[in-house]
Amino acid sequence: MTVRGVFHVHSAPPALCPHIEWATAGVLGVPVKLLWTDQPAAPGSQRAELCWEGKAGIAAAITSSLRAWKLARFEVTEEASPGADGMRYCFTPTLGVFTATVGANGDIMIPEDRLRHVMANAANGRTTLELELDKLLGTPWDHELEPFRRAGDGAPVRWLHAAG
Repeated sequence: MTVRGVFHVHSAPPALCPHIEWATAGVLGVPVKLLWTDQPAAPGSQRAELCWEGKAGIAAAITSSLRAWKLARFEVTEEASPGADGMRYCFTPTLGVFTATVGANGDIMIPEDRLRHVMANAANGRTTLELELDKLLGTPWDHELEPFRRAGDGAPVRWLHAAG
């Protein structure tokens, strides 16, 4: 089953760009050459976008291959497919990785056990329900990434099909 997704590198130092291409190529199984452009929201950094098609799970694999590189900001999405939910992954150097299941309409779907956990922590006074729900929805990641997203409006996008 083939799924589609989008990989946004919102910002990366120029020296890291070839390594991002190499890691992404390793996941997709085909050569990757991204079209890098300046990222106005972080002068001296680069940005790129890649639309891809491949097997379910590629978004998670791309995220896993890049998460150790603390100088990049990126997002990877994967559309739902039969038997697999849609997924969204975000990474920022200050917040780390955010992972969410995405419904067919684009809403983030929060599993019951995660909701029960934050409700229990809020009831015990360890945190507030509002703060924890914001984390479950990815609000801190959205706040940090939004200036980088806006700076990339109108940037070119390439399509790439994974091997196999």
